Amino acid sequence: MGELITAELVDLDLSAETKAEAARSLAERMVAAGRVTDLTGFLADVAAREAQMPTGLEGGIGIPHCRSEHVTAPTLAFGRSSAGIDFGAADGPADLVFLIAAPAGADDDHLTILSSLARLLMDAGFTGALRAEGDPAAAAALIRGEEVPATPQPGREEEASTAPETAEPFRIVAVTSCPTGIAHTYMAAESLEAAARAQGVLLDVETQGSAGFERLDPAVIAAADAVIWAHDVDVREKARFGGKPVVDTGVKAGINRPGELIAEARRKAGRGEVSRVPDGRDDSDTGASGSAGTSGHFGVRLRTYLMSGVSYMVPFVAAGGLLIALSFAIGGYEIASAKSVADHFAWGEAASWAALLNQIGTAAFGFLVPVLAGYIAYGMADRPALVPGFVGGAIALTIDAGFLGGLVAGLLAGAAVMAIQRVKVHPTLRGIMPVLVIPLLASIAVGFLMFIVVGKPIASLQNALTDWLNGLSGSNAVILGVVLGLMMCFDMGGPLNKVAYAFAVGGLADPTPGSLKVMAAVMAAGMVPPLAMALATTVRRGLFTRTERENGRAAWVLGASFITEGAIPFAAADPLRVIPSVMAGGAVTGALSMAFGCTLRAPHGGVFVVPLIGEPLLYLLAIAAGTAVSTALVVGLKGMRRNPESSAQGDSGSGVTVAA
Repeated sequence: MGELITAELVDLDLSAETKAEAARSLAERMVAAGRVTDLTGFLADVAAREAQMPTGLEGGIGIPHCRSEHVTAPTLAFGRSSAGIDFGAADGPADLVFLIAAPAGADDDHLTILSSLARLLMDAGFTGALRAEGDPAAAAALIRGEEVPATPQPGREEEASTAPETAEPFRIVAVTSCPTGIAHTYMAAESLEAAARAQGVLLDVETQGSAGFERLDPAVIAAADAVIWAHDVDVREKARFGGKPVVDTGVKAGINRPGELIAEARRKAGRGEVSRVPDGRDDSDTGASGSAGTSGHFGVRLRTYLMSGVSYMVPFVAAGGLLIALSFAIGGYEIASAKSVADHFAWGEAASWAALLNQIGTAAFGFLVPVLAGYIAYGMADRPALVPGFVGGAIALTIDAGFLGGLVAGLLAGAAVMAIQRVKVHPTLRGIMPVLVIPLLASIAVGFLMFIVVGKPIASLQNALTDWLNGLSGSNAVILGVVLGLMMCFDMGGPLNKVAYAFAVGGLADPTPGSLKVMAAVMAAGMVPPLAMALATTVRRGLFTRTERENGRAAWVLGASFITEGAIPFAAADPLRVIPSVMAGGAVTGALSMAFGCTLRAPHGGVFVVPLIGEPLLYLLAIAAGTAVSTALVVGLKGMRRNPESSAQGDSGSGVTVAA
């Protein structure tokens, strides 16, 4: 590493107790060496970077770093702590601390230092030598990658296992996906990319979002040392990643624990592990890889199956629901009873166009339950399960089993196909099994179960649930609103959020006064988290980092549009303060919406469908009240835990303060 580090930049007895004190102690050495011109300004830049994501690595390593206009030349300072300092690593405090400083705009220098240092830190001999070294000059030489003559020091073995500066950086390819393919998919990608930059890792991400995906270059995959899958629906075309170490986890882990996932990928690659990936089958035409063999315990697999169905149902909900909402806006609610536009359509009449939109939207809504059932089954057993899944969903509609019937039909279809697939057949029959035998037998089995065995009980349960919703009033309605509000805000687009949303949308397939109240409460509560964070970053800017304030501006639009995921960056950075705060606000909004009797016929749209809301002014009041509660709580909680030292740094001109 050239003269990035000298003996004057090494402290083998670092006495700091916190990461802020450690950064200050090492930065003072940089100032003394003429590498940093303004200590306070530089520390503010370090604090701002640390606030974005912890820089602790497993193995007792801390790598605080930043680019700053107060740095004159790329510099590295090293400190060794006997007590350990918490830098946010999962395995505990760091005893080896490396402070990296690069001039503003020196992206290449910054990445080169991180990459080279990360390679050295993978070598247990290197870190062991640093822990044993008693001479600052020798420690600096070790970090520079120079050969150091052996000296008689107790407990130290002769070693010269340092990686050359020109070592290739570790390479990872990643895939991110979520049920809706909108927010979580791209947030996980950004989080992984940021963590990779912090660790000097080269990472390429394929986002399998709702708008499709652009496949990673095969050459990039071939050159990768490891693979990360952060997904809640099946990764498409898994066979491309065969022969690589794979870290397989949920999309929320990609958002909240990217550093740990990268560290795990490096460990697997270091041990030479190769995960079992389906090979020899190109599933590009199916859109998924089939999850019959999905790993993990039953609860994880069940969630994946259900989310697969929801992910394919959402586009029907959005398109059909908004078409119906638009038809009501043009022609009023009575347009739902208009005659078929195939027989009666007048080009110059608004009512005819409203009827056309309503009937197209109603047709789209008619697919909700079959699509849900079909793709739950598909998530379990791939293409052979599509037919029995769709058949079971259609039967659920026929017998008035509704949304619950679709869930059960999808699970039954998937289970039936998986059971048939376990039967050993003669090789001559294998070719017709997936296209004829399995769909036929599974459809018979699912049809029998839905018509004769479980269909009627499920239909009775669905009718009882509908009657209960219609009969809700007073405290019962408020309690349901509280529960729905808590679910919408707990994981902000995760499984609980999706369950509450799917419950509400299922009621729109056959709307009743009770189901319309539920839909209104769910959408109102889902708008609170991003709106609250947007308001908090406006009224108390000093409690948030520069990046969070920028996210806050975007959160106004996301919240108004009913995109709850707009609050995820805030929750990921400070979950213990943000999540309880937004849950409280969501509960208030859900309760008020139910108490006010607000109704909603559109499944999405946020403030843009207010004209279609029953009691619109009270509805907006409920949203405002919940937003105010969440804002007050998050500001109060963050204010109580402010770090005075970081506040002083924020006053230096960076405008950044860091919560403890």
